Amino acid sequence: MPTTPHDVIIIGSGAAGLTAAINLAQDRKVLVLAKGALDSGSTNWAQGGIAAVLDAGDSFEAHVDDTMVAGAGLNNRETVEFVVSEAPAAIERLAALGVPFNPSEDGGDAFGKRWDLTREGGHSHRRIVHVDDATGHAVQVALLKAARANPNITLMEDMVAIDLITSRHGERYSGDGHVWGVYAFNKATKRVDALLGRATILCTGGAGRTYLFSTAPRGATGDGIAMAWRAGCRVSNMEMNQFHPTCLYNLEVKNFLITEAVRGEGGHLKLPPGVPGGGERFMPRFDDRAELAPRDIVARAIDHEIKRLGLDYVHLDISHKPPEFVKHHFPTIYARLLDLDIDITREPIPVVPAQHYTCGGVIIDLDGRTDLPGLYAAGEVTESGLHGANRLASNSLLECFVFGEAAARHIRAHWDELPSPPPIRPWDESRVTNSDEEVIVQHNWKEIRRFMWDYVGIVRTTKRLERAQHRIDLLSREVDDYYGNFRVTPDLIELRNLLEVARLVVRSALHRKESRGLHYTLDYPETLPQAIDTVLAP
Repeated sequence: MPTTPHDVIIIGSGAAGLTAAINLAQDRKVLVLAKGALDSGSTNWAQGGIAAVLDAGDSFEAHVDDTMVAGAGLNNRETVEFVVSEAPAAIERLAALGVPFNPSEDGGDAFGKRWDLTREGGHSHRRIVHVDDATGHAVQVALLKAARANPNITLMEDMVAIDLITSRHGERYSGDGHVWGVYAFNKATKRVDALLGRATILCTGGAGRTYLFSTAPRGATGDGIAMAWRAGCRVSNMEMNQFHPTCLYNLEVKNFLITEAVRGEGGHLKLPPGVPGGGERFMPRFDDRAELAPRDIVARAIDHEIKRLGLDYVHLDISHKPPEFVKHHFPTIYARLLDLDIDITREPIPVVPAQHYTCGGVIIDLDGRTDLPGLYAAGEVTESGLHGANRLASNSLLECFVFGEAAARHIRAHWDELPSPPPIRPWDESRVTNSDEEVIVQHNWKEIRRFMWDYVGIVRTTKRLERAQHRIDLLSREVDDYYGNFRVTPDLIELRNLLEVARLVVRSALHRKESRGLHYTLDYPETLPQAIDTVLAP
């Protein structure tokens, strides 16, 4: 088994991971691991944009307040103020890397005149810079180009992280919890490599694939959260899973997101024809902000109407806007739906809610440090205090840039305090065999995603959560037995992590005896006066 030392190991090649790598590579040698292709993470799929105060009529205070309101007060105000204040500089750095943000029609370099700013749900001002409706892809391309051009950055595809290497994996056992890197399954060699560094950064994204319907990419199986938990990190607010209100309803096309900006630019949510109130808007009945209410409110409203009327979907309609306006603002969505015989300039889009973002995760401080020495984290894998009980639209990419840079900055500033890795024991496969029952893995994967959707979805009850918990306990025994007897495969690694994350979500949800933000339970519909984080310790 290869044991390869590097200065820093970064697990994940999206916005957070590449931002950290580019900053570290000024004077350190960095290894970036991707589970699949380098651009297969969530960043590449992000449509909307990046929130930042870039207009004279806007203010940091307003962006902070909007974030706190959306987060139902569960946010850490210090974190919110830190991220919001760093946002304009982060946008400038991305522009310098070549991200082609849409220019303002006014033109010029004056403050607020440089880029086109759109508005999304929950925001009191126009503050979303974007590249048409494919911002994440443009960011991913620019960051990858910069990373590939840097001789201090090594990029490795098809490396499936299994577990963090800690002091207990050393040839001389220690229980101090120091993280020295990661064991990863190399898809090319079909072997497990030990990759060592003086610091390790988790940038593995969220756990959307815990649910049956999700906008997250195939690899979003909560690997970083599960690995950090097993290594000894605390996690927080795992019950806060954001469901995006508007995912395309199409039985052939899975997980195509219809960006928040469609509603931000005037799209209306309507009941489909053939039901009482068919063709009418329904959001004004639920919130004074109508379609511009935060995501949790809009998703629950859609869920309510679907269940009340027995619908498969509702309609999102922007056809009342001029065709050229629609094509200009949403070229990707327009072209993709036209391929499906839906002309959004003439007809509405059938939409349903789908899991979209993991607001909870591994606890970090403002330097991106976790509970364990040598381990940092950034992006959706974390609970930084930014999002609270519900993420404000377009704050996610922003969090990646700010904390990716913060982690890199702290590592560089404290480099001399980071010891070199000790001798590490190789991965032991001496007592396992190849499995001839892969169907077990596939079956359990599907079962988890189905009961999490049914029992731990947009609207919860204690009984539903207990049913999910019972099934998790049963599956855990089966998966633990399987993991202990057979060689690891990518699917088995992901299944083990999915199950761990599902357990954390259910434990956290049972712990919260109120409804707040994304956690809505019929048994405790009121919001308690004080907002308290749900913190789980291993």
